[in-house]
Amino acid sequence: MLISGFDALLSDLDGVVYAGNGAIPKAIEALKGLSEHSVALAYVTNNASRSPKAVAAHLSELGAPASAGQVFGSADAGAELLAQKLPRGSKILVVGSSYLRDCVTAFGMELVTSHRDGPQGVIQGFDPSIGWKDLAEAAFAINRGAVWVATNTDQTIPRAEGIAPGNGMLVAAVQAATTVKPFVAGKPEPLLFQRAAENFEATRPLVVGDRLDTDILGGNNAGYSTALVLTGVDTAATALAARTAERPDFLIRDLGELYVPYPTIKATGFGIRCGSAFASVNGESITIDGDENDLNAWRAACAAWWLAHPHVDEATSPATVFVQTVGNRA
Repeated sequence: MLISGFDALLSDLDGVVYAGNGAIPKAIEALKGLSEHSVALAYVTNNASRSPKAVAAHLSELGAPASAGQVFGSADAGAELLAQKLPRGSKILVVGSSYLRDCVTAFGMELVTSHRDGPQGVIQGFDPSIGWKDLAEAAFAINRGAVWVATNTDQTIPRAEGIAPGNGMLVAAVQAATTVKPFVAGKPEPLLFQRAAENFEATRPLVVGDRLDTDILGGNNAGYSTALVLTGVDTAATALAARTAERPDFLIRDLGELYVPYPTIKATGFGIRCGSAFASVNGESITIDGDENDLNAWRAACAAWWLAHPHVDEATSPATVFVQTVGNRA
């Protein structure tokens, strides 16, 4: 089974374990089973609106194994990064949650509420209560020279109702008003993954997430194996088109597939085979002999396209042609 090759699972939360307040099917059972295989579990999240204690409480309510010590969030990382940039006692404008404010004061910083207070730094993290005035205050302070740290830049957040705007959208609004680029603390930077792995003394961690641009890129940046789970934002099709830095090592439907053998992907003289599916590249298109609803068809397509385009800095747009033939190619 897939998880047997690893000693820790570094799991994202939104879109992987839950969407909104509800658990994603098969996720809780999969997380519970890790201890039976001596696999450590850490939750690595870009959500800066809640404390590790609150996140762990939510996970426990859903039935997942969780403690505050297993949660590694971008609010703590953001405050730490800000403390590296500015001396103790600096005035900081916080655009975010009460927990983010607590993180900042824990590093000996002074909180202010307006650009008129002369903040030396601005830290921005997601909170549902953020409004125009908060973004405007941040822009005013940054335009006056304040150091700007963003906890994360996720463009979207999976919710029970669907996909909603994330902190990255709010960061983009401030950036448009300042033309300044923030320092980013959370994923896709490798720090959170590295801290989680170090905490559990893991040498073979597997990063699992639903986003290519944060979870997979961040895990790759940390030098760890990565698995894209198709229960959140990204799809098999977006994985196929991904730039090299955001390509996962594994594609899985849900966390339950951690406990089944990952299919062998085999290169032949004609293309790539995965299970009963076969994929070959012809110019800017991929012909896939298999069912579009079969994940092995997409695994074969990804392997074939990535083999033909090993180094790309921008997402590609290959045309996919699905066919189903009676015979098999060797």
